[in-house]
Amino acid sequence: MYVAGVDVGSTATKAVILDENQQIVGRGLTHTGANVIKAAERAFAQARADSKSDDWEIGFIVGTGYGRYKVPFGNTQITEIGCHGKGAHYLFPETRTILDIGGQDTKAIKINAQGEVSDFCMNDKCAAGTGRFLEASASVIGLTLDEIGDVSMRSSHPLRITNMCTVFVESEILSHLGRGKKVEDVLRGVNNAIAGRSVALMRRVGLDDEITFTGGVSRNKGMVAAIEERLERKVNVSPDSQYIGAIGAALFAWERTQKKVGAS
Repeated sequence: MYVAGVDVGSTATKAVILDENQQIVGRGLTHTGANVIKAAERAFAQARADSKSDDWEIGFIVGTGYGRYKVPFGNTQITEIGCHGKGAHYLFPETRTILDIGGQDTKAIKINAQGEVSDFCMNDKCAAGTGRFLEASASVIGLTLDEIGDVSMRSSHPLRITNMCTVFVESEILSHLGRGKKVEDVLRGVNNAIAGRSVALMRRVGLDDEITFTGGVSRNKGMVAAIEERLERKVNVSPDSQYIGAIGAALFAWERTQKKVGAS
């Protein structure tokens, strides 16, 4: 019997399927868009196809993320903070501090040795320092989100970006470019600005030796480098970092099935 987690984020929706041994057997990823329910259904269908499983084989489904109540086929819902904690612990058992940068918010999460959340704080009052901020920066330069990480890594003289407002940063970037500044230096400046805010957020919950970076922004190599430079240490990043919320949700689903087995 399989279990599944569906993480409905503001930008991307992810789904993960685990087998009875808690091994990942299926993944699904889709743009969330305006129809949250459809996005959840698409990601789940992709994960089922990837795992070659049928509906009846999925024993329990947990929804998470900002759209967790829009997973009509889910059995229950759990906050993304708890799911990111459990998912990060699954991939990196020694981690105690988690940085999650999503489309519209940034979270710093503290977990214990069992992967349970002991503290957290969020920057959710605006899109400053989030995936949306990066998207706006990339758009004004004419690059995609997938391109800006590699481009920023070519920088030798990063610029200082003073505006953290998603609206006003576009004007600042255009001003720099108008003065002949290099695109890579502008982008590295954007990454450095976000890294500074992110590290300050993590300090509020406490920095431990092992830190895990989760969320879609963790795929940005330039952002990873900027955070590591600010922290003066390496951070954990997995090929599955964008799926960590869904992984955690699936692990919660697995635990629910074990309770049912134990009670029967």
